[in-house]
Amino acid sequence: MKYSVLMSVYNKENPNYLKESINSMLQQTVKPDEIVIVKDGPLTEGLELVLKEFSCNICIKYITLEHNLGLGRALEIGLEHCSNEFVARMDTDDISLNNRCEKQLEYFQVNPNLSMVGTAISEFINDPSDIVSCRRVPTNDREIKEYLKTRSPFNHPSVMFKKTEVQKAGSYKHWYLNEDYYLWIRMFLNNCEFANIDEPLVSMRINEETFLRRGGWDYFMTQKKIFDYMLEKKVINIFLYCYNNLIRFITRLLIPNKMRKWLYKKVLRS
Repeated sequence: MKYSVLMSVYNKENPNYLKESINSMLQQTVKPDEIVIVKDGPLTEGLELVLKEFSCNICIKYITLEHNLGLGRALEIGLEHCSNEFVARMDTDDISLNNRCEKQLEYFQVNPNLSMVGTAISEFINDPSDIVSCRRVPTNDREIKEYLKTRSPFNHPSVMFKKTEVQKAGSYKHWYLNEDYYLWIRMFLNNCEFANIDEPLVSMRINEETFLRRGGWDYFMTQKKIFDYMLEKKVINIFLYCYNNLIRFITRLLIPNKMRKWLYKKVLRS
């Protein structure tokens, strides 16, 4: 089964992390047919040098955007250039285990009706062996769709999906810090079938800023707008809408960063 890998890189990313990320996809037990990398605006010299190292690899395709358009729009453009029906997402600072894509393709073979398969992720600081937490998500379609009503039910860098199903739902769109969640909701509304593998097949890099970014007024408002959309589309009722916003108001605006970090690591992770 052929598949594409979809990645997007912009100028604030780390060249060493980018190199590790690309290599983790090239070393998959089932090799990708192509890796589509969107250069989202002008990049630093260090990032360009890393991409140049891989330029002789015929499976890597670069899409260059003149200006930085943001993750949602960059992925929408990149997806249009993916040649295969199966597309694996990957972030440019994370690391995939070498059997990740093989296991996801097996899920699609067993259940041809699936639209998307994600995985659990491990989170590390500095060294991939220094795992500090693990984000597990529901595994079957019914539980995923129930979970979606309160939180994102997928780890974005871990998903593999059918290109046609994503495009039927409108593809990626800009939504500040929630491009992925917005897409999952629209796929839910299109009656897509979902699954997750209960195994950490992607290692995600985190740091102190990870928890800081999950606080503040902007983060609260972008999630409130997501819940506005879900209420409008009758994905959730008014009671769940109020509950979701109350929880976000407390965790994004009222508690200090140290407490938010503890909450994520001890309560919202395993």
